[in-house]
Amino acid sequence: MGVLTTSDADAEIVIPLREGRPEAIEVMYERYAGLAYGLSLRILGDRGRAEDVVQEVLLSVWRKPDRYDPSKGSFRTWLMTLVRNRSIDSLRGHWRRQGADVELGDDLQDLSGHSDPWPAVALSLERDVVRDALAALPTDQRKAVEMAHYGGYSHSEIAERLGLPLGTVKGRLRLAMEKMHSFLSARGVVGVEG
Repeated sequence: MGVLTTSDADAEIVIPLREGRPEAIEVMYERYAGLAYGLSLRILGDRGRAEDVVQEVLLSVWRKPDRYDPSKGSFRTWLMTLVRNRSIDSLRGHWRRQGADVELGDDLQDLSGHSDPWPAVALSLERDVVRDALAALPTDQRKAVEMAHYGGYSHSEIAERLGLPLGTVKGRLRLAMEKMHSFLSARGVVGVEG
């Protein structure tokens, strides 16, 4: 069996979606829910809200699949744009609801009802350190990591999109992971293996 092209992969989802066939949402969920969740989580920084956004977007696409226009790009790109926009809308709405004078970060907002706030505080601090580790990478390595871990692209897809040999992409990712591990280990976020 050959490799599906983007248009074949899109047709595999879009045609059944437009026909209202229930298996279409299953295929869409299996293929894109993880990628959509990763994108939404990166924007929102909140697992529950990211799950809600993904559910809302997938349901919206299921209800109105004709909104997708193949002439404007791939189904995947369109879907990820919907997730991105909905996540940003959710973030803006959350800020408005929180009010302008809130000083605590989003991760610390729900601590009042918990007897032990430290796990949430630790998670928030670890997230900041991971962001710092990513920011400390050279641009070419950071871009490869972002495409692989946040964009959901395979190594081959990254190589194709960046116009690089596959070995170069794998090397950049390996170096980036080593540097991030060292950075995180030095800050006590991950244990040093040895």
